[in-house]
Amino acid sequence: MTKISGEMVLMRIFIGESDKCGRLPLYEALVELFRKEGFAGATVLRGVAGFGAHSVYHTDKLLRLSTDLPVVIEVVDRQERFDDIMPRIDAMMQGGMITLEKATVIRYTHQHEK
Repeated sequence: MTKISGEMVLMRIFIGESDKCGRLPLYEALVELFRKEGFAGATVLRGVAGFGAHSVYHTDKLLRLSTDLPVVIEVVDRQERFDDIMPRIDAMMQGGMITLEKATVIRYTHQHEK
């Protein structure tokens, strides 16, 4: 294992599970964009409950099954990479929220990876 560390930026994209980009779920389209652009990785987290700008509560409880649960996509990379790709992300999103924060990264990779 090789350890890579340093100061990076953590981007979190908060959207709804039913948000779309064309025919694809938005979270799938965003992950594919990050993959095609060579980002190291992206993770999609599905929330069990939450609300957004319209204050509509979404939950996965059986009595009130929601088809629009909260979704968060997390991606870590350099600020410049996010600056370059941000116009494309903006064009894909109809709503939601994006946060950026500094993150200290400690990454373990296999020795054959660079």
